[in-house]
Amino acid sequence: MTRLSIRIDFEGAEAFGPGKARLLELIEEQGSIRGAASAMSMSYRHAWLLLQAVEDTFGAPVITTATGGAKGGGAKLTELGKTVIARYRAIEATAAQAAATDLGELTKAAGGTLPDERKRRDRSGR
Repeated sequence: MTRLSIRIDFEGAEAFGPGKARLLELIEEQGSIRGAASAMSMSYRHAWLLLQAVEDTFGAPVITTATGGAKGGGAKLTELGKTVIARYRAIEATAAQAAATDLGELTKAAGGTLPDERKRRDRSGR
C-alpha cells in the first residue's frame, strides 16, 4: 500500500510528523502517557521526551495530567493538543488528495509492491 507521510518542519524547533501525531491520539484514546507509549512499543521516557518537544514547538501544553487517587490519574489532550491533531490530519488529507494521481503512478512504476515483497516473490518463483 502506498501512502503519503507528512512531516512539518518548524524553523528553530523540532519537526512534527506522524509519530508525534499518533502519540497524541493514543494519549487521548488510552487516557495515559504510559498506555500510549506501550501501544507504540516505546518507553515512557521516550514518549515523555517527544511530548516535551511538541510542547516546546507550540509554546504551551498539549496534554494535561492528573496524578493518582480515586480515579487513578491519567492524561488527556488540551484544546491546543486537539487543535494540533485536527490541523495536522487536515493537512495530511489535503496533501493526500492533491497527490493521489501522482502516488498512483508511482505505485504503478514500482510494480504495485514494495521492493522487499518483489525480492521474496522473485526468490520463491511466485
